[in-house]
Amino acid sequence: MSPDDLHLQLRNLRRDDYEQLKCLMDRVYPDIGGAWGEHTILKLIKEFPEGQICLEDGGKIVGVALTMKVKYARFSNPHTYEDLMDARENILNDRKGDALYGLDVLIDPDYRGYRLGRRLYDARKELCRQLNLKAILAGGRIVNFHKYAEELTPGQYIEQVHRREIYDPILTFQLANDFTVKRLLGKYLPEDKRSAGFATLLEWDNFLYEPSDNILGSRIRNVRVGAVQWQMREVDSVEEMLRQVEYFVDAISSYQSDFAIFPEFFNAPLMGLTDQSQQKDAIRFLAGYTERFKREMSNMAVSYNVNIITGSMPLDEDDTIFNVTYLCRRDGTVEEQRKIHVTPHEKRDWVIEGGNEVRVFDTDAGKVGMLICYDVEFPELGRLMANEGLEILFVPFWTDTRNAYLRVRHCAQARAVENECYVVICGSVGNLPQVESLDVQYAQSAVFSPSDFAFPYDATMAETTPNTEQLIFSDLNLDELRYLHHEGSVTNLKDRRTDLYEVTRKY
Repeated sequence: MSPDDLHLQLRNLRRDDYEQLKCLMDRVYPDIGGAWGEHTILKLIKEFPEGQICLEDGGKIVGVALTMKVKYARFSNPHTYEDLMDARENILNDRKGDALYGLDVLIDPDYRGYRLGRRLYDARKELCRQLNLKAILAGGRIVNFHKYAEELTPGQYIEQVHRREIYDPILTFQLANDFTVKRLLGKYLPEDKRSAGFATLLEWDNFLYEPSDNILGSRIRNVRVGAVQWQMREVDSVEEMLRQVEYFVDAISSYQSDFAIFPEFFNAPLMGLTDQSQQKDAIRFLAGYTERFKREMSNMAVSYNVNIITGSMPLDEDDTIFNVTYLCRRDGTVEEQRKIHVTPHEKRDWVIEGGNEVRVFDTDAGKVGMLICYDVEFPELGRLMANEGLEILFVPFWTDTRNAYLRVRHCAQARAVENECYVVICGSVGNLPQVESLDVQYAQSAVFSPSDFAFPYDATMAETTPNTEQLIFSDLNLDELRYLHHEGSVTNLKDRRTDLYEVTRKY
């Protein structure tokens, strides 16, 4: 048969399909009793029609996947085939089950070689996602075990199949379709002589599963971020600058954004209000406003219903200056992230010290982290965050020249790829000659994604015009990250060789 002769259609089984299904099951399963009785199949179709899937070619059924719903807690633990049905061979479909159980996938022997089984498995996975169920479970026969039973235990056999040293038509196929072996089941199907009664308990995890018991408390999966490419300008008072901040928060909020981000040291123009003959004194003067900015921006986060990444500001703590950014959640709570790596300029002129902790923060719109400018150039920090489930990394920065900016940009893009997360960089533009160290700025704020088919071809979600004050917005689908982690063209996080290397904390 040529592929050109095929006219395949995927659909749900109907009651009048039983005779065709019986012929197919009798042909495929002669060693374990052949087809189920008509009442078994018709009851299953009636109780769970969407779970019974078939492939037909010109009206002929050539492949079938039979499925039931079960309680995950019960059937992810040891069980036998008899636990799936009663004494009258009624399949015990649980209408309130939170997982699918794969009963059978069978392909007409004349149609093998066209990967039709994969189509049925993919349809079952999609059903699991659509119904928001935790997983697909299945008891898998190990039909070639009888050939090795005298020399291998069932566990050794499974391990060698996993290493592709032995081929098993069922287990090899299931492993290739992203199922994992949870445990060995004994006396699963005693009449299965080829498997010696053993089976594998297999699981495919639905990584998109969201418990439905608390709809109001569930996290947003489509997240909108707004970034302020901030124009440095002379100000006469802190009130004037706060009005400017509120203007942008208001604007970003009006676009129903979940996050607003400001650049590093965005309020540095306030240093123009003091004597700058000693830069160390000027930065301490600026630090005197940090508590007020944190308080006011937290109030704005609540009032405008948007989570705010406050850019960064100097913090005076016990006569030591740190460079710190705050996460002001829209529920009124506040978190902080101190810059870990300070630049030579910050050390020399402002005597700023580095922090010693990097964290990931839970929000109502995903798990987020913050790295201030230079910190994004150190991949270890991003890796530590990725280990804690980072989804969006915010990078407020301040760069004076294009080559300095490109260091930040290129490293931010690398963090997005290697940690499979979104990265938002946000900088300031313009010049302010009357303030020492603010004589020139260069920025092109942007939002970066991982590099795979679900994302833009250049892995850039949005970017500003260079050196122009403006806002940018980008919608970030957090579920696309979850797809990437499990089913990407490459899976950087999953494929790390942690047997050879790891990044660890020292605090």
